[in-house]
Amino acid sequence: MENDDTPSPVFKLIDSPWLWGLMFSFMALVGLGLIRPKFDVRQSQIEGRFIGRRQSTVERWRRQSGLEEIDLADSAIDPSTVKPKRIVPLWTLASAATVSICGCGYMLYREWRKKEKSE
Repeated sequence: MENDDTPSPVFKLIDSPWLWGLMFSFMALVGLGLIRPKFDVRQSQIEGRFIGRRQSTVERWRRQSGLEEIDLADSAIDPSTVKPKRIVPLWTLASAATVSICGCGYMLYREWRKKEKSE
Protein backbone atom coordinates (compact mmCIF):
# COMPACT_ATOMS: atom_id res chain seq x y z
CA MET A 1 0.00 0.00 0.00
CA GLU A 2 1.61 3.15 -1.21
CA ASN A 3 0.79 6.52 0.17
CA ASP A 4 -0.20 8.91 -2.66
CA ASP A 5 -0.30 11.89 -0.31
CA THR A 6 3.46 12.40 -0.24
CA PRO A 7 4.12 16.12 -0.04
CA SER A 8 6.20 17.70 -2.76
CA PRO A 9 9.61 18.83 -1.61
CA VAL A 10 9.45 22.34 -0.19
CA PHE A 11 11.99 24.85 -1.43
CA LYS A 12 14.33 25.71 1.40
CA LEU A 13 16.40 28.79 0.83
CA ILE A 14 19.19 27.47 3.04
CA ASP A 15 19.64 24.43 0.78
CA SER A 16 20.55 26.56 -2.24
CA PRO A 17 24.26 26.76 -3.13
CA TRP A 18 23.55 30.23 -4.57
CA LEU A 19 22.61 31.50 -1.12
CA TRP A 20 25.94 30.33 0.26
CA GLY A 21 27.80 31.85 -2.67
CA LEU A 22 25.96 35.11 -2.03
CA MET A 23 26.74 35.02 1.69
CA PHE A 24 30.44 34.25 1.23
CA SER A 25 30.82 36.88 -1.48
CA PHE A 26 29.13 39.49 0.69
CA MET A 27 31.35 38.60 3.64
CA ALA A 28 34.40 38.86 1.37
CA LEU A 29 33.34 42.37 0.38
CA VAL A 30 32.85 43.35 4.03
CA GLY A 31 36.22 41.82 4.91
CA LEU A 32 37.94 43.76 2.14
CA GLY A 33 36.44 46.95 3.51
CA LEU A 34 37.68 46.15 6.99
CA ILE A 35 41.26 45.28 5.99
CA ARG A 36 41.75 48.18 3.58
CA PRO A 37 43.92 50.36 5.89
CA LYS A 38 46.22 47.48 6.78
CA PHE A 39 46.30 46.30 3.17
CA ASP A 40 47.61 49.66 1.95
CA VAL A 41 50.47 49.66 4.46
CA ARG A 42 51.44 46.04 3.89
CA GLN A 43 51.09 46.19 0.12
CA SER A 44 53.32 49.28 -0.08
CA GLN A 45 56.01 47.40 1.84
CA ILE A 46 55.75 44.35 -0.40
CA GLU A 47 55.78 46.38 -3.59
CA GLY A 48 58.70 48.49 -2.36
CA ARG A 49 60.77 45.35 -1.79
CA PHE A 50 59.73 44.01 -5.20
CA ILE A 51 60.77 47.18 -6.99
CA GLY A 52 64.06 47.30 -5.05
CA ARG A 53 64.89 43.71 -5.95
CA ARG A 54 64.03 44.31 -9.57
CA GLN A 55 66.26 47.39 -9.73
CA SER A 56 69.14 45.59 -8.03
CA THR A 57 68.80 42.69 -10.48
CA VAL A 58 68.99 45.12 -13.40
CA GLU A 59 72.07 46.74 -11.87
CA ARG A 60 73.70 43.35 -11.29
CA TRP A 61 73.03 42.44 -14.92
CA ARG A 62 74.54 45.77 -16.05
CA ARG A 63 77.72 45.11 -14.03
CA GLN A 64 78.07 41.58 -15.43
CA SER A 65 77.63 42.89 -18.96
CA GLY A 66 80.38 45.45 -18.45
CA LEU A 67 78.04 48.43 -18.77
CA GLU A 68 78.35 51.60 -16.77
CA GLU A 69 77.24 51.30 -13.15
CA ILE A 70 74.22 53.23 -11.91
CA ASP A 71 74.00 54.37 -8.31
CA LEU A 72 70.69 53.03 -7.05
CA ALA A 73 70.56 55.64 -4.29
CA ASP A 74 70.39 58.40 -6.91
CA SER A 75 67.30 56.90 -8.53
CA ALA A 76 65.53 56.17 -5.24
CA ILE A 77 62.26 57.97 -4.61
CA ASP A 78 60.98 58.83 -1.18
CA PRO A 79 57.72 56.84 -0.87
CA SER A 80 56.15 59.45 1.44
CA THR A 81 56.31 62.13 -1.29
CA VAL A 82 54.68 60.05 -4.01
CA LYS A 83 51.00 59.14 -4.10
CA PRO A 84 50.90 55.34 -3.89
CA LYS A 85 49.78 53.63 -7.05
CA ARG A 86 49.59 49.95 -6.29
CA ILE A 87 50.69 47.20 -8.63
CA VAL A 88 47.87 45.07 -7.20
CA PRO A 89 45.03 47.41 -6.18
CA LEU A 90 42.32 46.30 -3.79
CA TRP A 91 39.51 47.38 -6.11
CA THR A 92 40.15 44.35 -8.34
CA LEU A 93 39.24 41.99 -5.50
CA ALA A 94 36.27 44.16 -4.51
CA SER A 95 35.04 44.14 -8.11
CA ALA A 96 35.28 40.35 -8.27
CA ALA A 97 33.31 40.03 -5.02
CA THR A 98 30.68 42.47 -6.30
CA VAL A 99 30.27 40.57 -9.56
CA SER A 100 29.96 37.35 -7.58
CA ILE A 101 27.29 38.91 -5.35
CA CYS A 102 25.30 40.05 -8.38
CA GLY A 103 25.61 36.67 -10.12
CA CYS A 104 24.71 34.62 -7.07
CA GLY A 105 21.84 36.95 -6.20
CA TYR A 106 20.42 36.68 -9.69
CA MET A 107 20.74 32.88 -9.74
CA LEU A 108 19.16 32.60 -6.29
CA TYR A 109 16.23 34.77 -7.40
CA ARG A 110 15.86 32.72 -10.58
CA GLU A 111 15.88 29.46 -8.62
CA TRP A 112 13.36 30.81 -6.13
CA ARG A 113 11.01 31.97 -8.92
CA LYS A 114 11.31 28.61 -10.67
CA LYS A 115 10.36 26.74 -7.50
CA GLU A 116 7.52 29.19 -6.82
CA LYS A 117 6.04 28.70 -10.29
CA SER A 118 6.24 24.91 -10.08
CA GLU A 119 4.16 24.79 -6.89
